Amino acid sequence: MGDTHVLKSALLAGGGTAGHVNPLLAVADELVRTHPGLAVTVLGTREGLESDLVPARGYPLSVVPKVPLPRRPSVAWFRLPGRLRAAVRAAGEAIDTSGAQVVVGFGGYVSTPAYLAARRRGVPVVIHEQNARPGLANRLGARWARSVAVTFPSTALPGAVVTGLPLRREVAALVDERASDAAGSRAAAAARLGLDPALPVLVVTGGSLGAQRLNETVSALAELLTSSGAQVLHLTGRGKSAPVAAAVSALPGGLSERYQVREYLDEMHLAYAVADLVVCRSGAGTVCELTALGLPAVYVPLPVGNGEQRLNAAAVVEAGGGLLVADADLTPAWVTAHVVPLLTDPAALSTMSSAAAGVGVPDAAGAVAALVERAASEVSR
Repeated sequence: MGDTHVLKSALLAGGGTAGHVNPLLAVADELVRTHPGLAVTVLGTREGLESDLVPARGYPLSVVPKVPLPRRPSVAWFRLPGRLRAAVRAAGEAIDTSGAQVVVGFGGYVSTPAYLAARRRGVPVVIHEQNARPGLANRLGARWARSVAVTFPSTALPGAVVTGLPLRREVAALVDERASDAAGSRAAAAARLGLDPALPVLVVTGGSLGAQRLNETVSALAELLTSSGAQVLHLTGRGKSAPVAAAVSALPGGLSERYQVREYLDEMHLAYAVADLVVCRSGAGTVCELTALGLPAVYVPLPVGNGEQRLNAAAVVEAGGGLLVADADLTPAWVTAHVVPLLTDPAALSTMSSAAAGVGVPDAAGAVAALVERAASEVSR
């Protein structure tokens, strides 16, 4: 990556959700790996996931007050200037104290004050946008950023470079494991999860919050799925396992052993290691992890929001690496017609797997880190 002595200090801004924090940590890890001795400071809030995840990874967290940008006129508009000034001041102090040569923003509440403070100081900004449809903070920062990295080719930001989404450490490690010994990786994960590596595995997940439509529809077909010879690993979301577990307990014979119900799995990479097919939402992180791993999926976009989840899955579905079905259309009849035959068709799954992998980007953290280094080196010349 060129002269490794150029970059000595970087400030990374992002927080609130795993979608912002996970890519931030992946880039931080890559920067430290390629620049030993680099000082990384993370800008975040007290309320977000970053308040736990960042210190746990060993990076100092510099706190800024949370400044939500009101999406429509309200009383909050009148409070915004004062709140924003305080947040920009805090971000500026973090830049000055750390001696950051570059500010790297991942969107969300935290990034707007970081971009504004960096601009005032002439510190270069590098942006990463994870979603197909960019958020407010990154649309603002992209106007003067040195580099803009995006996950998806369809993202409309000026001068954007497609890097893909920097992967969580465990998922990046699994990409390497599967490349060298996919069968061994599957067998080890199956043993940890209590599954049979010789039988096909359907993984169902609606994320940490769960997805009621996925839970109801798939569990209604518990007998059909398990009697077809498949196994199911169903992650219901916290507090949502009881109805699914009740459906499974009613299964005849030993079929219930083939249908595992868990609320959540901290080691999600184990589920990925055993999966033959995944039924899931299409958040940017999920789509990028599955495609990097070459895993076929049935994507069921969240039916609320601005439609970005449908856009996130568009490229992989178009390539043949996944199926897209609207939340309202995910019925037992649809799953019976599309998912059950697919699970028992290794050739079709293999074709989908190759197509998904063709869209996936396993080394996005390195690509973003290269843009960060370039921004810092251009300033230091």
